[in-house]
Amino acid sequence: MSSLEVVPREESERRLAAILVADVVGYSRLMQADEEGTLARLQEIGTSIIEPRVAAHRGRIFRTVGDGLLIEFPSVVEAVLCAAEIQEELRLRG
Repeated sequence: MSSLEVVPREESERRLAAILVADVVGYSRLMQADEEGTLARLQEIGTSIIEPRVAAHRGRIFRTVGDGLLIEFPSVVEAVLCAAEIQEELRLRG
C-alpha cells in the first residue's frame, strides 16, 4: 500500500476564454537605439492605448514579460476587436 495521501481538489472554476498574445516588433533594436525613450513610449502606449482598449472589451492583462503581454478576454470576438483597435491606433500615431 502506498503512503501517498489523496487530497481532494479544491473547487475550481471552468470557463472559456480567448488569450491575446502581443509583443513589440523590433523591441531589441529599439532598446539598443534609445532605451530610455523606448521605455517611456511603451509606458505611454500602455496607459493611453492598450489599457483603455482592453478594459472596453472586458479584457484583463494577466502577464507582462519584457515586451510581451498576455491578455484574457471573455470571447474571441472581443480579443480580435481589441487587437484591431490597438493596431489601428498605433498605425495612426505612427
